[in-house]
Amino acid sequence: MSARRRYVDTALGQLHLVECGAGPPVLFLHQTPRSWHEYAGVLPLVGRRTRAMAMDTIGFGQSARVTDPWSIGLFADGVEALLDALDLPSVTLVGNHTGAVVAVEVAARAAERVSALVLCGMPYVDEARRRRVRAQPPIDHVEPRADGTHLTELWSRRRGFYSPGEERYLTRFVADALEVADRVEEGHVRVNEYRMEDRLPLVRARTLVLCGADDRYSLPDVPILSRLLDCCSVVLADGGVALPEQRPEAFAREVLAFLGHAER
Repeated sequence: MSARRRYVDTALGQLHLVECGAGPPVLFLHQTPRSWHEYAGVLPLVGRRTRAMAMDTIGFGQSARVTDPWSIGLFADGVEALLDALDLPSVTLVGNHTGAVVAVEVAARAAERVSALVLCGMPYVDEARRRRVRAQPPIDHVEPRADGTHLTELWSRRRGFYSPGEERYLTRFVADALEVADRVEEGHVRVNEYRMEDRLPLVRARTLVLCGADDRYSLPDVPILSRLLDCCSVVLADGGVALPEQRPEAFAREVLAFLGHAER
């Protein structure tokens, strides 16, 4: 199934998305500092039963750049602006890491617009985590150097997130990160500033928590998220932070099964 690329005009600027299929709308939200490419292997699979769409979050990929400070609220504004432009009153949101946090914010502020949630690799951000992460070094920021060694530094920092044989995914990661090189760390910072403990109680949508078994950052938070959201969780083997790329078939199968479109 071929993917269709398009732009939509919004008050925030042009937003880029890619879509496959027809049916109930499902919108995929990527992590920082990625783009829709994170779901390139998932869209054709989910698009067999639904209208599967993946957007570039505002400020990322091919979507409009903004000079305002980034925030989870701004990213959620972009999601709602896209839904308005597409005349979609409600949608299933599927987010990975930062994308999952953005999905929570949309569901918390506009419950009527979110029919279901799939939250993959989402950390539980509370004050304890905020204090802990603030003391840690940057994740993706590298200082540009004339000899280009900052490129290999970025590659090396992310090498451990991908198994041997997954270099094509790591290459795509580096390309996405370079698109926002001047603000590459800001998305991570905004996730850690998010008052998730205040927002989760406002979520009313039926929810599934997903995580890769190798995602050491978010796997420990699966039990507390499942409890706070009163929902089921699924942990998939042989995948980590890049789960949608590493296990696209299994990822798509869980999304479709949760939505009642396929058997696990």
